Amino acid sequence: MNDAEFELQIEHWRDDRDGGAMKSLDLILQLLRYSEAPFNRAQYLPGHITATALILNERSDSVLLVHHKRLNRWLLPGGHVENEDLDIFAAACREAVEETSVALTPGFVPYVAGFDVHGIPSNGQEPYHLHHDVLVGLSAAGESIAVSEESRAVVWCPLAELPRYDVPKNILIRLEAAIHGSR
Repeated sequence: MNDAEFELQIEHWRDDRDGGAMKSLDLILQLLRYSEAPFNRAQYLPGHITATALILNERSDSVLLVHHKRLNRWLLPGGHVENEDLDIFAAACREAVEETSVALTPGFVPYVAGFDVHGIPSNGQEPYHLHHDVLVGLSAAGESIAVSEESRAVVWCPLAELPRYDVPKNILIRLEAAIHGSR
């Protein structure tokens, strides 16, 4: 993945209603500008860039969630950028399919839906570190999904039921923007 091209793609993204996403964008831009390996999952200080898929169903009334085994909470599918990923969009698509077996809408143009820098607790092999997360907006072609070995469960969560799944507030803000076309 070309760091300079990626920086050009994201540096003009704005949502003045979401201070958390704007602060995370600033941190990601600093990582791109001053780190030799911003996408390297073995870079723990100051962390590394990851890709998360914000996937709405065809009616845009449900979002795809995974119950993460290690973190024991409901999250959007996503993970580390791999060497073979052409860009952040390819990484988000790959992670979503690996984790949920979702069929993504052919021809849908992925877009940057937001940013979120957050801490990841140590797992005994990796120290506590930051994920500089890029949220990628995607669309599902159908509602067939399956649990992977990384997840306890996978669900299409109706938007009205999001509080039941204790989805983080920053994700709720980005979902609202995605649904109302604020890209």
